[in-house]
Amino acid sequence: MTAASPTAPAFIHELTVADLPAGVLHMARRCLVDTIAVWAAGSATGASRIVRDHAARRYPGDRVLPFDGRPVNPVGFAFAGAASIDALDAHDGHQLCKGHASVALVPALLGGLDEAACGLDALLCHLVVGEEIAIRAGLSLHATAPDYHSSGAWNAVGCAAIASRLRGLTMEQTRQALGIAEYYGPRAPMMRCIDHPGMVKDSSSWGALSGVSAADLAEDGFTGAPALTVEGSEVAGYWSDLGDRWRILESNFKAFPVCRWAHPPVEAVLSVMRHETILPDEIGRITISTFHEATRLATRRPRDGDAAQYSLPLAVALAARFGTILPAHLLPDVYDSPDVWRIVDAVDLEESDDCNARFPAERHARATLTLCDGRQYSSEFMAARGNHDAPLPDRELLEKLEHYSEAVLDAQSRARIAAILTGESNAPSPAELLAMLRRGAAGQTGC
Repeated sequence: MTAASPTAPAFIHELTVADLPAGVLHMARRCLVDTIAVWAAGSATGASRIVRDHAARRYPGDRVLPFDGRPVNPVGFAFAGAASIDALDAHDGHQLCKGHASVALVPALLGGLDEAACGLDALLCHLVVGEEIAIRAGLSLHATAPDYHSSGAWNAVGCAAIASRLRGLTMEQTRQALGIAEYYGPRAPMMRCIDHPGMVKDSSSWGALSGVSAADLAEDGFTGAPALTVEGSEVAGYWSDLGDRWRILESNFKAFPVCRWAHPPVEAVLSVMRHETILPDEIGRITISTFHEATRLATRRPRDGDAAQYSLPLAVALAARFGTILPAHLLPDVYDSPDVWRIVDAVDLEESDDCNARFPAERHARATLTLCDGRQYSSEFMAARGNHDAPLPDRELLEKLEHYSEAVLDAQSRARIAAILTGESNAPSPAELLAMLRRGAAGQTGC
């Protein structure tokens, strides 16, 4: 932006579309479209239905909830939207943050937008602001806190940044909003949800709620403790290149709707099966060698779709059975079958010292398949597809949008949302985008 890196409040209010390199603007398009795709599919889950009912009851207002139709206020919009996206673990993330930004930022942005006064490029610029602030807050918190906290602990700061920018708060009000969001952000113990999967997920719903509420409070004169993840001297290195280094470019995208820690094992199993032309019924044992945190995804009989997304044995079994993992595969009606359970029970998990040493910057796994006739085949140590240094192509994200949203968006709407990513002239304005999302008819139950 300038010769000297700006302070966070200055960056939040002064960044313009002209400051954004083309690649950064395109990455914002990828984050927006992918998040909308996951939001569409997540709206069909039981968790989404519960949080949308809650938001409509507790946060009445004049903003219409996507894939629902009921009016809520911006806080309820951000909360229910983030919870619906988080209900299906298929949204983008950041490797070193061990978590997710767009899941909270996109609903916080769309719920606080003045639709008539915003074009698509301006919308994307708002999103970039939130991504750059949230990811740096996440990196800072991980560097200074001994616990592994959920994404809501730091994406709340990005949501406060977006809300402060949209409302035109002063620099000092914005500083206070960041501090309030950090202080009130849900610093939830992430591994508890890994060990005991449920609907709480990555607490991004409360990150979105806390961030938007923080801007509300700051606007009214409420003050907060300084955001140490932004202002602390020990994290200055993460902020010294703000406006020069674009952290959004480090985003990763998911090929499968399960915890990303399960992706390397899935890729490893599929690589062996495809290379050796192995059929599911030929598999006798599957040994997965990976990092410690992935071995904690050890649930073998998930009770519902929420738990299914955090089961490494089930993810491997579904990939082996179907050749991929799609949202529908996480329904108990699909995975609760003898063919799937047989493979689940054949999966052994073991830690690799090398994988542990590489985590979290790299997540690797190796799969060894022992066939019923005794033959044995092993993969190389493999990473998840979709990391920033080996990104999913736009084509695959468009296919994901098509599949994930076809039940709730008509073909014309899907095509116009796809045009946001392809950069075509018929891409919808923010007002048109929100109108299409409002028309979406959410499913009643699901994962």
